[in-house]
Amino acid sequence: MDYKNAGVDIEAGYKSVELMKKHVKETMRPEVLGGLGGFAGAFDLSGIKNMEEPVLLSGTDGCGTKVKLAFVMDKHDTIGIDAVAMCVNDIACSGGEPLFFLDYIACGKNYPEKIATIVSGVAEGCKQSECALVGGETAEHPGLMPEDEYDLAGFAVGVADKKDIINGEDIKPGDVLVGMASSGVHSNGFSLVRKVFEMTKESLDTYYDELGKTLGEALIAPTKIYVKALKSIKNSGVRVKGCSHITGGGFYENIPRMLPDGVRAVVKKDSYEVPAIFKLLAKKGDIAEEMMYNTFNMGLGMVIALDPEDADKAMEAIRAAGEEPYVVGHIEAGEKGVTLC
Repeated sequence: MDYKNAGVDIEAGYKSVELMKKHVKETMRPEVLGGLGGFAGAFDLSGIKNMEEPVLLSGTDGCGTKVKLAFVMDKHDTIGIDAVAMCVNDIACSGGEPLFFLDYIACGKNYPEKIATIVSGVAEGCKQSECALVGGETAEHPGLMPEDEYDLAGFAVGVADKKDIINGEDIKPGDVLVGMASSGVHSNGFSLVRKVFEMTKESLDTYYDELGKTLGEALIAPTKIYVKALKSIKNSGVRVKGCSHITGGGFYENIPRMLPDGVRAVVKKDSYEVPAIFKLLAKKGDIAEEMMYNTFNMGLGMVIALDPEDADKAMEAIRAAGEEPYVVGHIEAGEKGVTLC
């Protein structure tokens, strides 16, 4: 008896690392010390000495049950973008710059080519957010997980000068709300999605005219990464007063998280076009509108609060970063929360 007969293939692990090295290398920043394969990822922090009061920010998350789509579609090159996005968007939402990322893949059996493909997506997410992939772990769990399945999670660390942290404390009545377009469902609400649509190859390969693509293509679209857009706003000289990453819990849970007591967000539902995938979900699943806005991002992946005179300049900066902005509402006095009208 040996470890391989017990279900863990160490040689496959070695091969996975070799195959992923080229992807990891593309994410390197000057601050990264050493290469892949050490016991810890090393990152030189001497550059943050220029900040008055540097504050480290961190985020950890996974892709939820969206990985089920990757299994059924046998498409594993974008799910890593989702894992990175869920972590770095939270850091950027707080006013931070993501510095480095680590991934964790748990699998029933280590298929080196598949693992390397997953990591290629992680590396792409890191490139989009300009952070380094400094390490990770692939854990083989025979007997605990089916051989053809895996789970993916990640952890990111960023930094911000204390004076630049976005905490919403200065939000006041009259401020403008600007939303940034999502790519679709992103990585939240898939337990409900999987109740509405069968997770079979036939179902996911079905073409819908209203989507202009197959159901699978619409659902697996990777989560937008908003790091560059928020950095572009900052570089334009505009101060973001509040920021909400619209994830699980949709509008009703996430928008109030950026608000101080005594103010309320008012979002106009007709201020932008809700993507077709959400209309299809609501129709096929007979899902009430309130539940849709309480579960999904409904086409807005990030919502920011600004002084009214800064709105045009901020939207120009968002467009310059390749994202689509909309003025979606305003702030008024009232009990902390959100009103959709």
